Amino acid sequence: MLTRRHFIGATAALFSPAISGSALARSWPTENQKAAWDAQVTPPGYDPATTNPWGLHPRLLPQRVEARPGLVPGDIHVDATARYLYHIEEGGTAMRYGVAIGRGGLYEPGTYTIRRKVEWPHWTPTQAMISREPEVYAQFADGMEPGPQNALGSRAFYLFVGDRDTYLRIHGTPFPRSIGSRASSGCVRMVMAHINDLYEQVETGVTAHLYPAAGDGPVTAHS
Repeated sequence: MLTRRHFIGATAALFSPAISGSALARSWPTENQKAAWDAQVTPPGYDPATTNPWGLHPRLLPQRVEARPGLVPGDIHVDATARYLYHIEEGGTAMRYGVAIGRGGLYEPGTYTIRRKVEWPHWTPTQAMISREPEVYAQFADGMEPGPQNALGSRAFYLFVGDRDTYLRIHGTPFPRSIGSRASSGCVRMVMAHINDLYEQVETGVTAHLYPAAGDGPVTAHS
C-alpha cells in the first residue's frame, strides 16, 4: 500500500496521446529554437532557491532535503498533500520542487515508470478531456505545436504502467501560479525553469511514485 508517510523526511533546510505515426511526422523545434525558448522561460539571474517572479510560496521553490533511508536514487516521489515532487539523489538527499496536481478526482495515485522524456513536446488533449470540457479542449483536437504556451511546457516525463502509456505526464506549465494547487487534468505540473533543471537528472526507466492526496486514502501500487 502506498502512503505519503513511506517516503520522505524533509530537513529544516496532461496529457498527451501515445506516440503514433502521425506524431512522428510532426516537425520538431531546432536546437536553436529550443535554446531560445529555454531563455524565454528562465528569469534573468535565475537562482532556483530564490528566484520567484511567479509569486509562489517560498516553500514551493527548489530545495535540497534529507531523504529517508532505503529510497532508490533516481526515483521520483510526488507528495500530493503537500504538493511536492522529490527526486532522490545519491548520498541520502533529495531535490524537492513544488508542483500542482490533478483537480477533483482526476489525480491518479500509483506507481509508474518513466519510459519517455521530451524537450519542448507536442501536446494533444485526450478524447476524455475533449468530452469533459469541449469548450476548452476541442480547439486543440489536432494538437498544439511546441512552445512556451504549449500545455506541456518545456519538458515532459511520460508515465507508463508496463508497456501501457497512461497519458499521465510530469511536465512544465505555462500557468506557474497554479503550483501548489489542484489545477490540472490529471498530470503533475512544474514551473518550467524548475523542470528544466530536473530534466537532465532523470533517466528513463526510473520509477515515479504518486502518493494519494489527503482524504483519498491509500491505494495499491500498479504492478
